[in-house]
Amino acid sequence: MNLMTPITWPVKRREMHNHHMDSTVWNNFKFRNDDVIVATYGKSGTTWTQQIVSQLIFNGAEGIDVPALSPWVDLRIMPKAAIDGLELQEHRRVLKTHLPVDALVFSPKAKYIYIGRDGRDAIWSLFNHHVNATDAFFAAFNDCPGRQGPRLERGANDPHAFFTRWFEQNGEPYWPFWENIRSWWEIRHLPNVLMLHFNDMKRDLPGAIRRIADFLDIGIDEAIMPQIVHHCSFDYMKAHAEKVAPLGGVLWQGGAQTFVNKGTNGRWRDTLSAEEVEAYEAKALAELGADCAWWLAMGDGR
Repeated sequence: MNLMTPITWPVKRREMHNHHMDSTVWNNFKFRNDDVIVATYGKSGTTWTQQIVSQLIFNGAEGIDVPALSPWVDLRIMPKAAIDGLELQEHRRVLKTHLPVDALVFSPKAKYIYIGRDGRDAIWSLFNHHVNATDAFFAAFNDCPGRQGPRLERGANDPHAFFTRWFEQNGEPYWPFWENIRSWWEIRHLPNVLMLHFNDMKRDLPGAIRRIADFLDIGIDEAIMPQIVHHCSFDYMKAHAEKVAPLGGVLWQGGAQTFVNKGTNGRWRDTLSAEEVEAYEAKALAELGADCAWWLAMGDGR
């Protein structure tokens, strides 16, 4: 008789604190059987995936306020009322995290969607997010009581310098990159984890939507599918950016249109030298191994 191998579920091993994060919020979180958690390092398709999941849950509805519906749970400055409000939601819940697996309370009840993106592309997007933030953005993260670690400073308006610091100083001024990717890659085999890649979502958006729907056991009304695809397109999200960006984009110069920036890859190619590209790719290989490094750079091509 063949017996199924018992599943070894991830166990939280540490807390993670910085100007943005407080992992302790998960410690007493009450999961439901159908919760959906969207996870990324950051600037890797998080909001895009939240939009897709929301469209699937609400059958292509217009005007969904995604940030209000789907809060970043471990955001340090997230109002307690927003987290408490999750208990009042009667529909299927969609939550967001940027934590590595070992700093997260992992629930076998929930389903986790992790989106990867080449670190160079993610950091070019993060630079736009960072350098265009308002003074109120920096004040919120630096001055709200409870911050641990250094302040978050704006720095120079130089994407090359921003990337170099991030690469050479283990994710500064934000959080470590390689451990985040590696921790999720290591649990990709679990039945409640779906690994997606930004490149594959761009290459075949309808296909990505169907993969997510299948994973979440959500049937798609084929008459509504074109509407769902349209509502998840970059052009639609850019045109409705106030419903996509946190707080309607008030924490960024230029508002929500700045938060929903370009959604493009490869901007680093005109800036990084051949030696810097080689150093990044060697680091990816050393930190992640060949299979994960390839996936992170290219996607899976599905």
